[in-house]
Amino acid sequence: MSEPTEPPAPAGRTRRRDLLRGLAAAGAAAGFAGAAGLAAGRATADDGDRRAAASQEPSTPAAAGGRRDAVDATGAHQAGIARPGTPQPHGLLLVLDLVATPSPTAPYRDAVRALCARLGTAILDLTGERAAEAGLLDGPGDLTATVGLGPRVVAAFGADLPGAEPLPVFAADASVPPERTGGDLLIAVYASDPNDVHRAAAWLTERAAPDAVPRWSQRGFRAPGTDTIARNPLGFHDGVIVPRDAAEQDEHVWIADGPLAGGSICVVRRLCLDAARFTAEPVERQEAVVGRHRNDGSPLSGGGPTGEVDLLAKTPDGQYVTPARSHVRAAHPSVTGSALMLRRGYAFDDGATDAGLLFICFQRDLRTFAQTQFRLDEVDDLGEYVTPTGSATFLVLPGFDADHPLGASLP
Repeated sequence: MSEPTEPPAPAGRTRRRDLLRGLAAAGAAAGFAGAAGLAAGRATADDGDRRAAASQEPSTPAAAGGRRDAVDATGAHQAGIARPGTPQPHGLLLVLDLVATPSPTAPYRDAVRALCARLGTAILDLTGERAAEAGLLDGPGDLTATVGLGPRVVAAFGADLPGAEPLPVFAADASVPPERTGGDLLIAVYASDPNDVHRAAAWLTERAAPDAVPRWSQRGFRAPGTDTIARNPLGFHDGVIVPRDAAEQDEHVWIADGPLAGGSICVVRRLCLDAARFTAEPVERQEAVVGRHRNDGSPLSGGGPTGEVDLLAKTPDGQYVTPARSHVRAAHPSVTGSALMLRRGYAFDDGATDAGLLFICFQRDLRTFAQTQFRLDEVDDLGEYVTPTGSATFLVLPGFDADHPLGASLP
């Protein structure tokens, strides 16, 4: 039950009313900052996930009046991961904490199920006929909302469940402030209209999670459209190998069995990038750090922009064409010994030196990301230009519909 007065916010966190007051203003700011960032370099993240998911489902076409066709919120998997095929240009991640201490008792688990069910209903309202009530006067457009639960909440349902394991500590994580570490509840909202993103986020939190305490949030942007390969904030095309069709997504992205089948493990990393120092390097050095050509994204070992790198290719004098400490080599699944991850990243720019990449990835097992990051900690030269400033993992719940509430499969 909601209390008539708001409890004090935990140290380092934001009061709910302050967060919600800022959403409307932030919506307008997001449009301005996004346009400025794109004009400066079309700075976005991870076009690889765009190409991968596009093979499963086409991008939503423009509807009459400039709005984009709605994305169905229902299905075996939540929208906002592989649907729509081309990620919307604006996004907002809200990370919140639940007031009640996680407990394996029935009342706590029932309360979490009820919270998830409310969120699912609110999402169906938001993306359906009640969109106008949330301020989306022209309809929902291509808006999606995705919900995840943090490890300590999942562990209350079973310590062995997918998503119950927290992220390990990585080499540079001392730079991540405690208030941007972890969290109990993730609400990720995406749309082509930045105003819709913030109105929808306010609607969802007020209607479905009024007692949750905001921990941190981050808005992001990326290049819109399907006819242009997006660049990341360092100016490079991102060609990391990703699941490219529904079969590969079934193999690598979605939890295959058990009560949480159809869900996924999401990892969020807020990465502050020293773009000024990186772009001041000679182009040859930039390309050696990344492992791809800057102009078109093609591998140093040859091939087109979407070509896979040949890690065995060598120069006449016996040196690897793709340098041993390049990001492409360090992150390659054949090197990390991990499965594939589906990436859905966004750039962010909060002014001054606080700008970079909101790295978001989905996989069926947390090990996929952890093994990759451990390898990057060891041999990735790109790490010299990256400072993590946020880190969390969440179980993205399986899909839902009006007859099967979100979170109903929690054991």
